[in-house]
Amino acid sequence: MTLDTARLTGLDRAHIIHPYLPGTAAERVIMTEGSGCRLTDSEGRSYLDATGGLWLAQIGHGRADLADVAHEQMKKLEYFTSFWEFSNDRAIELAARLAQIAPDPLNHVYFTSGGSEGNEAAIKMARYYHHRRGDTNRTWILARSKAYHGIGYGGGSATGFPVYHEGFAPMMPHVSHLTPPWPYRTELYGGEDPTDFLIRELEERIAEIGAGNIAAMIGEPIMGVGGMLVPPADYWPRVREVLDRHGILLIFDEVVTAYGRVGEWFAAQYFGVTPDLIVTAKGITSGYVPLGAVLAGDQVAEVLLRDHGFPMGYTYNGHPVATAVALANLDIIEKEGLLARATSIGAFLTAELESQLGELPIVGEVRSVGMMLAVELVEDRETRVPLPLDPERMPHDVIRRETGVIVRDSGHSLVLSPPLIITEAEAREVASALRSVLERTDATGAIRSA
Repeated sequence: MTLDTARLTGLDRAHIIHPYLPGTAAERVIMTEGSGCRLTDSEGRSYLDATGGLWLAQIGHGRADLADVAHEQMKKLEYFTSFWEFSNDRAIELAARLAQIAPDPLNHVYFTSGGSEGNEAAIKMARYYHHRRGDTNRTWILARSKAYHGIGYGGGSATGFPVYHEGFAPMMPHVSHLTPPWPYRTELYGGEDPTDFLIRELEERIAEIGAGNIAAMIGEPIMGVGGMLVPPADYWPRVREVLDRHGILLIFDEVVTAYGRVGEWFAAQYFGVTPDLIVTAKGITSGYVPLGAVLAGDQVAEVLLRDHGFPMGYTYNGHPVATAVALANLDIIEKEGLLARATSIGAFLTAELESQLGELPIVGEVRSVGMMLAVELVEDRETRVPLPLDPERMPHDVIRRETGVIVRDSGHSLVLSPPLIITEAEAREVASALRSVLERTDATGAIRSA
């Protein structure tokens, strides 16, 4: 450990509260540089980023062109409020651009600083929409188990993991969680067709709560933190039909799936379903600056904009530097053909994973859409019992330490969401890194030394 790394590690441990890291943990990996799909830490070690940070580095790290855009915008106008009648040219241009690439009739944009803020806003929009129309009993929100909708109290309550509720209760009332679409886990559906089971459950839950009491259903089109759970093709169209029949709004949480991650601008387009609200963030700027955007359909926006308008705002709504960077980021995604590339390189990486991992007895399934991928780990392929994991020696940690490839664990799955610019050589490197550790992992979750 170099002197500088030792100093930084000491300062980090003394002052920074990290998400999901106990105070007793000694290890710190201090990143100092990034370029393309590569990162460098304070000791000069190189890493291959197969996570895209937190699912968001669509165009890769270290793009000087985006830095130049931010610099130029800061020199012109670094910030002014977007409350009331005030606006700025960059926010206006971005809103128009988002309306252009989004499914019709999602023509209205409410800016935030990130996904958690966006989900809070969308839940409030759904409730407020019904309230203004006189349906004041419509306060319930339907969500799913294993869903992740951020860490605010509204989105956090819709999140379907008990760990995110424990110690923070009471959570927001009137939230009900449904079974997730996870076709690999056939035991969830008792031998029934997964979509048939889930739609029947949805109808029963609506009847139990009362359709006139439900404001909206919120869902990730593909459940990211839950383990890249890809629903059957008929799931979302059938959900939409049920909700429409009962006057319930549909909120798509596309914080992870939007802006090319699944090979389309939005996963709504991939699944052929138009929700009433789409929550986005992350890939809108590829992480270069914080920004989020909630897209609202004409019907919802018309109600929200009545009288005094939508009565909530964030300090950084429509931040001019963030929106300028977002416009440039979307230009790069379009000009470099990254939507199509997400599909082609995603298929290549999927094939590599299947080729290199497919015969390993602990690999139950490789699943993917575009550049969202997961490797589900089991102790037995026949029973599909999840692989026991040693918290002191998790596969993703061993992969990073031994190979320099950064992947993420999600329950009993390893999940990957690399930058859309990843090369075929880098994709092979990712698959080889996983194989080098997983082929030494037995059915108890123990990993033999290399």
